[in-house]
Amino acid sequence: MMPPEDPRPWPDEPAPRPPDDVIDDRTGPMVRPYVMTSGRMEPARGKFDLITLVVASGPEPEGPVGLGPEHLAIVRLCQSVMSVAELTGHLDLPVATVRVMLGDLLDKGFVMMQEPEPEADMHDIRLYKAVIDGLRAL
Repeated sequence: MMPPEDPRPWPDEPAPRPPDDVIDDRTGPMVRPYVMTSGRMEPARGKFDLITLVVASGPEPEGPVGLGPEHLAIVRLCQSVMSVAELTGHLDLPVATVRVMLGDLLDKGFVMMQEPEPEADMHDIRLYKAVIDGLRAL
């Protein structure tokens, strides 16, 4: 099988650039989510469910602190309490990517989190007795 023929008359020439009227201020270089997290799929610290609440532990850092623009956007958004699901929607990033970045921020002390409390302890026999008593009362 032969490779497809290069449509450029001179293969050493750079690929044609789209016209300037096609590119606007919102268009920028696309960075894949796995690049933002250095290929990591799990946060370095913390477990972030969609309903985990996150809040910044201080104001957005002003100087260089070794964080990417997405990390800083999270700190900015978390100046008021926000869930992981809300952050994901505001940032328009995959949940896994946001979780990894939140783990980075938690590890560096830029955010605090509050994990959702379980509805009930499923090993508590009193819960089962209360359910049975309620069913018998029907």
